[in-house]
Formats: sequence, C-alpha cells, structure tokens
Amino acid sequence: MVPWSHPSVALVGLLSLFFFGPTITPVDANRLRPAAAAAAAATTFPSFREAPIFRNGENCSSQSIHIAMTLDTNYLRGSIAAVLSILQHASCPENLAFHFLSSRREQELHQSMRATFPYLNFKLYRFNPGLVRGKISTSIRQALDQPLNYARIYLADVLRPDIRRVIYLDSDLVVVDDIAKLWEVELGDKVLGAPEYCHANFTDYFTDAFWLDPKFSRTFHGRKACYFNTGVMIMDVQKWREGGYTRKIENWMMIQRHTRIYQLGSLPPFLLVFAGNIQNVEHRWNQHGLGGDNFKGNCRTLHPGPISLLHWSGKGKPWLRLDSRKPCPVDGLWAPYDLFRFNYKT
Repeated sequence: MVPWSHPSVALVGLLSLFFFGPTITPVDANRLRPAAAAAAAATTFPSFREAPIFRNGENCSSQSIHIAMTLDTNYLRGSIAAVLSILQHASCPENLAFHFLSSRREQELHQSMRATFPYLNFKLYRFNPGLVRGKISTSIRQALDQPLNYARIYLADVLRPDIRRVIYLDSDLVVVDDIAKLWEVELGDKVLGAPEYCHANFTDYFTDAFWLDPKFSRTFHGRKACYFNTGVMIMDVQKWREGGYTRKIENWMMIQRHTRIYQLGSLPPFLLVFAGNIQNVEHRWNQHGLGGDNFKGNCRTLHPGPISLLHWSGKGKPWLRLDSRKPCPVDGLWAPYDLFRFNYKT
C-alpha cells in the first residue's frame, strides 16, 4: 500500500467507509476465567466493536514482525485504534506478533483485546511497577510519571531470547503504511532506529544544572546529538542485552533522583544514552506532536511531506478531544480507526 501525503487527507475519510463502523511475567490465557473476565469487562471496561479479519496477501513469507506496546485502561482506546491501523495497512497482517505490557488488570485487558481482535497473535506480559518506582522523578506532566511509561526500557528482559528485533510503538498513534517497511530498516551496528530531529533545540531537554556541570555536559562530547521521539523505535534487543542498556538508562534515572538534570519523564535518559548514536529513519514514520505541547495540548497542523505514521504525542489525545466535541482538524484522521462503543456502563 502506498503511504499518503496530507494534501490527500480526504482519502482517509473515504477509506473509513470500508471499515467495520526484572519481575515481568506473561499472562497465561489458560488461567483466565472467561465468564468472570467478560462480566468485569461489561461493567467496568469500555466496549469495542469486533475488528474485521485481516489475511495475508500474496507472496508473504513466514517471517514474524514483532511489535511491542503498553496496555492500560486509560489508553486502551488508543491502543486498539493503533492495532487496527497496523493490521489494516499491513501486506502480511498474519505475520504480526504483538507483545503487550501491562501493570494492572491484566485479565480484563486480555479479555478486551481478544474480544476485539479474535484472530490477533499476541501475548500480554505483566510489568512490575516496583522495577522503576524508586527510580522515577516527577516531571512536568503527571502522565509522564507513570511506571508503565518506563516499561519500554525493559523490553529486552521481557521478550524471549530468540526475538532479536522489535518495533516499539506508543498507544496514541495510527499507522497508515505497511509496517513491514519500518521493520525492514537496516540498523547496521546501531541498537536503535528512529527519526531524528536535529533542528530541535537539544539543550532545552536538560536543565542548567546539567549543562553547567562538566561531568554531565561532556556526555555528548564527540556525538552529534539530536532529539528523537521514543514513541516509535526499532530496537535490536540482542544488541541491547549485550550492551546492558537497561542498566545504563537506570543509572541516569538514579542520577536524576539526586540532581535534577532534566524535566521530561522517560525521554531524557534515552537521549543521554543514545542521542547521536542511532540509525536515522525517515521522518514519515513519526509525524509526532499532534497532541500539542505538554501543558495545553493545543491543535497543531501536519508537517509537509509523505506520512506513514501519525502520532498524537503531547497532552491532547484524539479520543478525548473528539468526545468533548472540541476536536482538532487532525483528530479526524484518527477517528476511522476508533472501534469504541459508547453504550457501556460505568
């Protein structure tokens, strides 16, 4: 499928007419109690329409594409829209293997995902919030301080050893291109691949206490450090394990506990370890910032150029703005993937 550019955004609305209106352990589906889980989901969980079945096209190999995401009740609606968008645009949807991390209500989340995507190949793992709770410092927005926001750091510990590569995706995005194209990006000797934004003011991501202390500021010596968004990453988990990168990021988190060297959640430790040493990916794979800034979540427009992935990073989330009847224009691009039912009990 050919990725679209935003001058032809109207095409997305037309296409929507064809839609059906550490201590980390995997959740064992055999131990779930379907009747109890279904009853709980009916009374305390939002309800979603069942997604259509997606089958492989011609010439699909047997190679699996591994995709990791987090799941929680607050972002479940976004996660389901993201999964639907990935399946809808994939040339080989039956080759996709999803790995979901959750820190609570795993049974209900598992039941909800299975009811919405009966044929989806996925596994749900329990993430222990205690792994990071003593390492998290308060940031500029409470949502950034949630332990699950740091679960991506532990993916190499979660996934079984024979999985060598994974795509990590946030829950507030939709993919409008074949995810296999992102999977096929060559990382070379790099651990991570992501779009880099070297025009961004990199110094703003760290405090004066960081830049004025030589033992901190020399961290980037010899590196052309550029901002990248950690909501869309290709990860070589084998190289991650071998390089001990979980511990390296944790070390910076502990330094932050004693000396405030940054303001934003889980992003800066990634920048400290990887900025200037990742494989650059085309910008089309993360049209980010559509949720506005971290304070007001004001509307933003699309950047010029082709688009393969739309990302509502920032405070504003499309499902909340649509429900409030105060959507931004770009939120209409998310709506075709929304399987939410409005007639559920609270």
